Amino acid sequence: MSAVTCEKLSKAFDGNPVLKGFDLSVASGTFVSLLGASGCGKTTVLRLVAGLEEPDGGLVRVGERVVVDATAGTFVPPEDRRIGMVFQSYAVFPHMTVLENAAYPLRVRGLGRQEREKRTREILALVGLDGLEARKPSQLSGGQQQRVALARALVMEPDVLLLDEPLSNLDAKLRVRMRRDIRRIQEQTGFTVLYVTHDQEEALEVSDRLVIMEEGVILAEGTPDEIRDHPFLVAEEDAQS
Repeated sequence: MSAVTCEKLSKAFDGNPVLKGFDLSVASGTFVSLLGASGCGKTTVLRLVAGLEEPDGGLVRVGERVVVDATAGTFVPPEDRRIGMVFQSYAVFPHMTVLENAAYPLRVRGLGRQEREKRTREILALVGLDGLEARKPSQLSGGQQQRVALARALVMEPDVLLLDEPLSNLDAKLRVRMRRDIRRIQEQTGFTVLYVTHDQEEALEVSDRLVIMEEGVILAEGTPDEIRDHPFLVAEEDAQS
């Protein structure tokens, strides 16, 4: 697994700055959550790490490899970064079975059918979808579809796994179950995870470290115990009550 480093990242959309000299260091094999209100820049961080956006300034390093450096003009395409990403929407292919959906990245890379299916079945078992390989997405619950998306991201054995509000479309009870399953999977596999959420309880439960963001900068960073009594959390809870 690989560490992730962001140095002095800046990004603006239509002249509006979203990230302002953003620095972040994620140790290899850790689960780090970016927590903050909508528009604070947390999803933009994920998209810059994944290569779905290019920064206006700064660099991103995955392990020892610089994948983007605005000053040097370095940009490694997303498909060459060995990064898995799970989006807020399930983004599963409706015409494919569970097995075909999860195996798609291996198929694109030209892996042989026998090896492809073996690896995919192992991952489907890991995410709790064994026995459902032949079903289509229309036959699955929302939670099961999100597990398909997770399996598809894991099957390529990425150096880093990015999750962008992956549970926001699920009901409350299922969200609790899924976040515990995601944490269990991370602990079993040792993947480096960068997780975006606006749910404080969710972030506190699943993370090794939390990064609290506001308007493109980091307000606080630490372990769940270090962050739990931070004034930011108290203020937001009061605002919601």
